Amino acid sequence: MPQKKRVVGIDVAKTKVDACIRSASLRLMVPSTPEGEAELAAWLRANRVCCAVMEASGGYERRWAEALRAAGVAVRIVDPKRVRHFAKAAGRLAKNDPIDAETIARFAETFPEGEAEPHDPARDEIARLVQARAAVKDVEDRLVQQREHRPPPIVAQAIGAILKTRRVERRRLEASIAAKIKANPAFAERARIVASAPGLADLSAAGVISWMPELGRISNEAAAALLGAAPYDDDSGERKGARRIKGGRRKLRTLLYMPVMGAATRHNPVLKAYYQRLIARGKEPKVAIIACMRKLIVILNTMLARNETWRPPQGEAA
Repeated sequence: MPQKKRVVGIDVAKTKVDACIRSASLRLMVPSTPEGEAELAAWLRANRVCCAVMEASGGYERRWAEALRAAGVAVRIVDPKRVRHFAKAAGRLAKNDPIDAETIARFAETFPEGEAEPHDPARDEIARLVQARAAVKDVEDRLVQQREHRPPPIVAQAIGAILKTRRVERRRLEASIAAKIKANPAFAERARIVASAPGLADLSAAGVISWMPELGRISNEAAAALLGAAPYDDDSGERKGARRIKGGRRKLRTLLYMPVMGAATRHNPVLKAYYQRLIARGKEPKVAIIACMRKLIVILNTMLARNETWRPPQGEAA
């Protein structure tokens, strides 16, 4: 492999990372400390590595990505499921940190696509806020469900107190998300366009900004696939299996599900007509909602590409 294309696979753990430059048979293990970050960056520069590839590791990879980018090394974050399936397909069943680092390097060499988008610290900060808000809202929803079952008074009182605190914190996060989007002209313009679609609002726009920055610059088919709303065939010979969605960006799909449901059943005339047509054809409600989500992401892709707010043609219902 030419040195200008040399990559390193990095397996990130809580207290250390293992790195493997497979093309040069080089390995390194460093601790998760500032000194370890500096040592790894220097080692990569000395070995003329152009790109570091690591799996999404629940957030542990973030500090390493930031440190390497600051040192001038490009970073690519990959889906750990893809890497594990790749390892199994290659017959590599053993698993430990050094083996994982080598497997990541092999995966990166086999599938050398780069990052979909250049790293944007401002977008990353909004994404972390949106994720935190979603986590707080999830706790809030679960507490509301518990309170519906008439718990003992002392439990109900505790739930009420926690809910009050959670709601305050959720609103603080929402205010911070809105402020950061407003302060960035490019984000503010994208948010204005996305939120103009009936049924969507500021948080939906924040999710699109955070988790699908490519929208508006890709094909409609790619937009649906990236969201994970594109159905895939499951046929073999004479068997015609049910088409199902696979992969995609689950966090954004989860965030958009309830707004799209509201849009398809109440707020958005285009999606509502489409949803009713699908139901009349015998589609299950959840299948119809996903189809509406796919239609909406295609519409948003076109709106962003044209820099236009929601203006469906008169009489449009499909």
